[in-house]
Amino acid sequence: MAGRIEDYGLIGDMESAALVGRDGSIDWLCVPRFDSAAIFAALLGTQEHGHWRLGPTSGGPATRRRYRPETLVLEQEWDTDTGTLRVIDFMPVRDEVPNVVRIVEGVRGEVWFRSEMRLRFGYGAVLPWVKHVDGHLRAVAGPDAVVVRSDLDLHGEGNATWAAGVVRAGERVSFVLTWHPSYRPEPENLDADAALRATEAWWHDWVANCTYQGPYRDAVVRSLITLRALIYEPTGGIVAAPTTSLPEDIGGVRNWDYRFCWLRDASLTLRAFAATGHTEEAAAWREWLLRAIAGDPADLQILYGLAGERRLPEWQADWLPGYEGSAPVRIGNAAANQLQLDVYGEVIDALWSARHAGLDPSPDAWNIELVMLDWLEQHWAEPDEGLWEVRGPRRHFVHSKVLAWAAFDRSIRTARRSGLHAPVHRWEQTRDTIHAQVCAKGYDARRNTFTQSYGSAELDAATLLIPVLGFLPGTDPRVAGTVEAVRSQLLAGGFLRRYDTSSAEDGLPGGEGAFLACSFWLADALHLCRRTAEATDLFERLLGLRNDLGLLAEEFDPRYDRQVGNFPQAFSHIALVNTAVGLAHPSGQAPFLDHLERAATERLAAQGG
Repeated sequence: MAGRIEDYGLIGDMESAALVGRDGSIDWLCVPRFDSAAIFAALLGTQEHGHWRLGPTSGGPATRRRYRPETLVLEQEWDTDTGTLRVIDFMPVRDEVPNVVRIVEGVRGEVWFRSEMRLRFGYGAVLPWVKHVDGHLRAVAGPDAVVVRSDLDLHGEGNATWAAGVVRAGERVSFVLTWHPSYRPEPENLDADAALRATEAWWHDWVANCTYQGPYRDAVVRSLITLRALIYEPTGGIVAAPTTSLPEDIGGVRNWDYRFCWLRDASLTLRAFAATGHTEEAAAWREWLLRAIAGDPADLQILYGLAGERRLPEWQADWLPGYEGSAPVRIGNAAANQLQLDVYGEVIDALWSARHAGLDPSPDAWNIELVMLDWLEQHWAEPDEGLWEVRGPRRHFVHSKVLAWAAFDRSIRTARRSGLHAPVHRWEQTRDTIHAQVCAKGYDARRNTFTQSYGSAELDAATLLIPVLGFLPGTDPRVAGTVEAVRSQLLAGGFLRRYDTSSAEDGLPGGEGAFLACSFWLADALHLCRRTAEATDLFERLLGLRNDLGLLAEEFDPRYDRQVGNFPQAFSHIALVNTAVGLAHPSGQAPFLDHLERAATERLAAQGG
C-alpha cells in the first residue's frame, strides 16, 4: 500500500521526477519525460505495479529525513539496534539519458540492508524481459530499456530483482538506474559519487541567484527549488505536478492527470521567478508560452503538453486500482478542450509582468497580443467553463470576466508605456464595459460580496484575486465584503475550499479538501485590505501544512488531517512564493507591480467611489 501523500519526497532532473516514500521505496517514476508511462507505479496500485525499496533489512519508515541544504538531494536515515544507515537519493542534471542514483551510506555501527526492485513498464501493465549479466540488470520491453548497476551483485527471484549487503560507518554502496531507448546502445556507467558532487554544485549555483531575503527565505527557496524541478528543461514549460490521479477526495473520482502545462499558471509563475531574481526561468517560460499559443486565438487551449502539444486525449488505466482505491486512474486531460476565457487575461498579464520585471522585449509577443485581443473583444461576453474546469454547464464566471478586463487593462498600459500602435480608445471602452458589467451583475449588494457567476448565490475563492489583479483596491468595501463572505462560507478546518461542491453544478459527485492556493490568495487579499497581521498568521499556518521536506500537494483535507491531490503541486508553491514576496511590501505585490494598487485606487477615486 502506498504511503500518505505527504510521506513522499521529490527527486528529479528537470525532465522527469520520482517520488520516494519514508520507507525508502520509489513508488512513482516516469521516464524519459514527466508525462511518459511510469516504470514504478505502486503509488496508484500495489508493489506489483512497480517499485524500488532500498533501506535496512528490518524495514520500517526512516527515523528522519531532509534535503541537503538548498538542493534536491534527499537523505533518509534509519536508526537500528546495530547502527545508523543513510540512503541518499537524487537524479543528476541530465546529459543524455535519465539516471536515478541511490547511495547507501553507513553512519554508525553496521547495518544490513536490502534492495527490492520490481520494474513494470506502461504504468505497471508490462512485465519486461529481464537479464542479469555480470551482476547487473538489463530490462527491455518495446521501446523502453533500463539498466541497473551496483557495487553489489543483483539477482532475480519472483519477478523482482534483489540485492543485500552490510555497511559500516564510513562505507558506501551505490545503485544507478538508467533508462534509455531499447534500440540504442547501452549508456556508459555513471560515477555515483561524482554525479552527487555535480548535482549539489548545480543546485547551489542556481539558488545563489535568488534575491529574496525576507523572513521566510527557507520556505521560499524550497518552493523555488520544487518549481525549478517541475520545469521541463528542453522547452521551459512547467508541469502542474509530476503525478496523475492522486485524489482530491480520497476514494472518490476527482482524480486528474496534472503532468501538463496550464496557461493559468503563466502569470503567477512569471511573477514568482521574476520577483526572486530567476529571470532566466521566467524568460524560458515566456518563450514556451509564445510557442504554445501561436496560431489562431480561437484555438487557444487552457493546457498543453510539455513541448506545446495540443492533443492530450484522456483515457483510463483500468488495471490500476488507484491511490487508496480512488478510481479511475486517468491518463491525459480532456479539460484541454474546454473554453476558459480567463486564460486570455492570464497570458496577457504574464507578458505584461515579464515586461515590467525587466525581461528583454519579445518581438512576437505584441503581435500575438493584438490578435488575441481582437478575438477577445468579440467573445468576452460569452459563458465559459471557468478557472476550475467545471464539467457542468457554462456560466458567466466572475473570475473569467475579471481576467478579460485584465487583458485589456494590461495591453492599454503596454501600448501607452511603449508607444506601440494600438486601438487604445476602443480597448478602454471594452475594459470599462467589462468592469461595469462585473460590478453590476457579479456583485450581490445585499450580501456585499462578489459571487461565483452572474445571478448565482454561490461564492468562489477566485474572487479574492480581484484586488491582486488591480480590478478594485483592497480598501474598497466590496473587496472587504467579499473577503468576509468567502471566509464565512468556504472555510474548512481554517483553510479555503475553491467553492461549495455540495451545491455547485460542477458535473462531478463527491467533495474535495481545502484548495491551498486559495488560502494563499486569502492571505494576499487580507494584506491588501490592510489586515497584515491576519494575513501573516494565515500564511504561517499554511507553512505548517507542508510536510517535513517543505512540500505541498494541491489540497489539504481537514477531515483526515492529510494532504490530497497531485503532489507536489506547482500552483501551491507558486502561491507560497508570491504571498511571501507580497507580505514583504506594503502594496502586497512584488516591487515591480506596486503600481497596480495605486492605479486601482486612482480609478476608483475618478469614478467617485
